[in-house]
Amino acid sequence: MSLDKMKRREFLKVLGWGGVGTTLAGCDMPTTVTVQEGKEEVVAYLAPEEYVIPGIGVWYATTCAQCGSGCGVHGRVREGRVLKLEGNPESQVNRGKLCPAGQASLQAHYNPDRITAPRVRRNGQFEQISWEQAFALLDEKAGPSSGLAGDRFAWVSDTVSGHQAVLLKAWMDAIGSRHHYVHEAVNDAVWRAVCRDMLGDENPRLRVDKARVILSFGADFLSTWGSPIHNSTQYSEFRTAPRGVLIQAEPKMTVTGASADLWVPVRPGAEGVLALAIANVLVSKHHRDISSLPAEAQEQIRAYDLDNAARITGVTGEHIIRIAGLLNERGPSLVLAGASAAGHARGYDSVAAAMLLNIMLGNVGKTLESSAGFPFPQLAAKTGGNKELLDFAAALESKSFDVVFFSGTNPVYTAPEALKLKDKLAVVPFKVAFTQFDDETAQQADLVLPLRSALEDWGTHVPAAQPEQMQINMQQPLMEPLYPETRGFGDAILALLKLRKAPQYSAYDDYYAYLRNAFAALPAALKLGTISDQQFWTRAVQKGVIEVGAGRGNLATRVVSFTVAEPAEEGRPFTLVPSAGANLRDGRYANLPWLQEVPDPISKVVWDSWAELHPSAAAKIGVKTGDRVRIESEHGAIEAKVYIYKGMHPDAIAVPLGQGHEAYGRYAQGRGVNPLKILGLATETKTGELANHATRVQVTRIADKAGDKLVKLGGSEVQLGRKLVATVTADVFARTEGEA
Repeated sequence: MSLDKMKRREFLKVLGWGGVGTTLAGCDMPTTVTVQEGKEEVVAYLAPEEYVIPGIGVWYATTCAQCGSGCGVHGRVREGRVLKLEGNPESQVNRGKLCPAGQASLQAHYNPDRITAPRVRRNGQFEQISWEQAFALLDEKAGPSSGLAGDRFAWVSDTVSGHQAVLLKAWMDAIGSRHHYVHEAVNDAVWRAVCRDMLGDENPRLRVDKARVILSFGADFLSTWGSPIHNSTQYSEFRTAPRGVLIQAEPKMTVTGASADLWVPVRPGAEGVLALAIANVLVSKHHRDISSLPAEAQEQIRAYDLDNAARITGVTGEHIIRIAGLLNERGPSLVLAGASAAGHARGYDSVAAAMLLNIMLGNVGKTLESSAGFPFPQLAAKTGGNKELLDFAAALESKSFDVVFFSGTNPVYTAPEALKLKDKLAVVPFKVAFTQFDDETAQQADLVLPLRSALEDWGTHVPAAQPEQMQINMQQPLMEPLYPETRGFGDAILALLKLRKAPQYSAYDDYYAYLRNAFAALPAALKLGTISDQQFWTRAVQKGVIEVGAGRGNLATRVVSFTVAEPAEEGRPFTLVPSAGANLRDGRYANLPWLQEVPDPISKVVWDSWAELHPSAAAKIGVKTGDRVRIESEHGAIEAKVYIYKGMHPDAIAVPLGQGHEAYGRYAQGRGVNPLKILGLATETKTGELANHATRVQVTRIADKAGDKLVKLGGSEVQLGRKLVATVTADVFARTEGEA
């Protein structure tokens, strides 16, 4: 099929604009679209453009690709090298702000451990090959001549969106496979499931800026949950007059908990009981009407009075009364539920109990708004969680696949040892990894294809959590590729499509040409009237974002059936909390020394792993800060140095994610431990998500290793009984310290 004979609907689908919503209905497209628009003349940097002045940096807009939040970025380029990144004020997602991980994109780009050329495994060893040889092998193993049915192929990725998602979906359709697993070890999958079932919208807008009280059950929305930079920009408005009140209930203090006005240590797995106890007080003390709720929900609310709830949760009745009073008096409020609430067998029910509070308090439509649906569904973010990892492992066990592709994710590292993922992968005949680095998953692959960094590549991105002004983010190369034998992800997928002889894509020389044609085919309503295709492209690249309208819609509330239960205490005395931090997240940033060097916001530890214990728990074990302990579950054991901290529930022990790599370069390898490895395989009963906050462990002191110290900034976090801060009257200050 040639481009000039392609039907309009199919043409729009190929270029990512299929399924346009009613907001853009009736929009026309250009009458002529040619692939020639994708061509350009390349001029050596020895003859720079007129606007390039030696020693003076030029800023270009692009998109941060460190996580799926989709923050806009400005990069400063001087003498052909990108030197500094800052947030793009044009982006409504981050409004000019950028987190440390975004700043550290430079170290991913200039990292000395990047893979610089394709390589293939032969006789158990990797050897370097050319891209031509790599695609010849792909044609043999995964092309039409391989004779494999479509259901024998699988793709495992992280969150993917924009035109990369369009091409990936097109390739899956071309081979006839439905096996695309989107795996994110740090995710909000259970929250999204509850929002879908109780609000009719999987990703409602969280209006942190409109709330006067926020009650969060373990949702670290200022660090790792949702869209942290977007949440943080709204949080600054939440804290302006009239100042909002933040309440955080969780077993381990997070960055959000450290910012709270009231931090409440709750027993692991009891967050749902606490939510219903607060609802009970709202009914009994503040006379909130629940007659419209289903009888089952009313019964559960009445079941958790103060005495019963205090016994189960470990939260005093006084605290429950105080929280309910603040929610009742200061509206509108916003109730959130994150990893600790969702990470056990009844996680869905706990999150549903939290959402019930939003419904009771009238927050729906005020601080929880409809996302209205992104108008280009083909470009929308494809998100996932840990259920996809479990499903993929189950398919491997049944030997369902002959060819598996990996991109943007490292499941061999994030999978618990009990899943035996490495052993299951060993029986797959052909495995392909698209990656920048030699991580644990790449080491299991048969063919490794090196990708360009995000600062060298073209692309479009659609944030999963869209602001009110919905947008498509532009990604452009800020400099020429450091390594000529690397390729962009879009170029790689386009080449795979051409192996399948997909006629719709054969006319595009490269991904840049495909994008230029996609932008030429964009509905005219988004091109600001009579602006030409070239002007529109130039404006989009300069601005870094394309605004596609403000979403409007209404949420439809529905109370689902749920049963909150008392968490079980079986066998081992502690619940393991594998805590995610913004510095290393799920381990994807462990090869960036800037982020290894940034002190943890709570413990101030750098370059290592540690285990956080409450002082009372530490006293029972007989350890102090810096002592070494063994943390043992039914599925294995890890060792770490102790950090004693009051921001823990006595029944929990927290070990941060991100360390313990067996590969992934010089800055990550052989450092610390990975708590994910000793997790059990229990799942959340309704969503099938991995219950990653439900593993019980035994903690014992072991002998210290010679020269093994807990490296942290700062000294003691306590005042040792001394009065270090004193107050004096203004007249005394004037006499002793002032100028009077």
